[in-house]
Amino acid sequence: MTALDGVRILDLSRLLPGPFCTLLLADLGADVIKIEDTTSGDYLRWMPPLVDEYSAMFHALNRNKRSVALDLKHPAGRDAFLRLVSTADVVLESFRPGVMDRLELGYEALRTINPRIIMCSVTGYGQDGPFRERAGHDLNYAARAGVLSIGGRTDGVPAMPALQVGDIGAGALHAAVAILAALHERSRSGEGQHCDIAMLDGLIAWMAPHAAVYFATGEVAGPATLTLNGRYPCYRMYRCADGAVSVGALEPKFWRELVTTLGLPHLADSAFADGAEGQRVADELQSTLAQQTRSELAAQLGDEDVCCEPVLQLDEVFDQAQVQHRGMWLAPGAAGPVAQVGFPIRLSRSERRVRRQPPGWGADTRNVLGDAGYDDAALDALAAEGAVR
Repeated sequence: MTALDGVRILDLSRLLPGPFCTLLLADLGADVIKIEDTTSGDYLRWMPPLVDEYSAMFHALNRNKRSVALDLKHPAGRDAFLRLVSTADVVLESFRPGVMDRLELGYEALRTINPRIIMCSVTGYGQDGPFRERAGHDLNYAARAGVLSIGGRTDGVPAMPALQVGDIGAGALHAAVAILAALHERSRSGEGQHCDIAMLDGLIAWMAPHAAVYFATGEVAGPATLTLNGRYPCYRMYRCADGAVSVGALEPKFWRELVTTLGLPHLADSAFADGAEGQRVADELQSTLAQQTRSELAAQLGDEDVCCEPVLQLDEVFDQAQVQHRGMWLAPGAAGPVAQVGFPIRLSRSERRVRRQPPGWGADTRNVLGDAGYDDAALDALAAEGAVR
């Protein structure tokens, strides 16, 4: 049995934050039903490159889910959604604040239908405050949270984040935690609640270590001013003959073993050299590393504990024995027509498996609504009215 067997989630979200959240919950066994509109569905379906009609990114985020297409602005479509709410556990949405209320589907409306319902709203700035209706995307939230100010070059040009840290880290992951917490609390109280997840809040929370230093000293972090963003020689990236390597030798024993193995024993006590001396140490290490390829360096370091790893390109990541052993690559087939990233969460007793491929747009409308009590004649009438697809 899966960990979330018996939990039903109605997912109104699109694109990345909400679907990534429900992917995690679906992989843990929740019955996730995507509620898509009848005109275009989840926008992510149509973003190139397409594989078997739908986006590769859509395939990546929507295995183990079903799809129902409803027009929530149509009275009959709204009624159908409320019928699904009556037996659901969770509703996830990512509209701007106020949209669900204008549809007469806000939390207060849903809890009159089902007092046990948990509603999770994922937005950029939250359900209240002066920015509540402000438009934005991942990059904007990272900018507002100060995340962009501590990366990149020292000439004042921030680096573009390599991942959607706001959408996935601050949005999807915090939403999943909130939903699981609300489900647990409901097991005691018998009542649902509204989870308000703001990606700005989540990113600021991730800044806690840097904020702690600022609160204590008044020092404002910037590029290469912190232990973990390149200030010291022992924790930064270096060029090599065919790419780059990461050095994360924070502990003295790791740094000492690294520089000794590389023939630089005189640097053994220079892990945290700062300022001009730190740059001199880094330059000497850089000069040595630049003469070797990544594979030559790996051979020289062998199995020594030195916390030095190659910077891999994406086409190299999935060839690693460790990645394949852990099942983090799913071959085309059961999970969909294109390879996918595997399950990152392992539980010792609970089952994890691909139960179904990503759904076609509205592919499960008739089955899901049929289970909710609509007969064939009623479903035909709904389709004729444009309330469902």
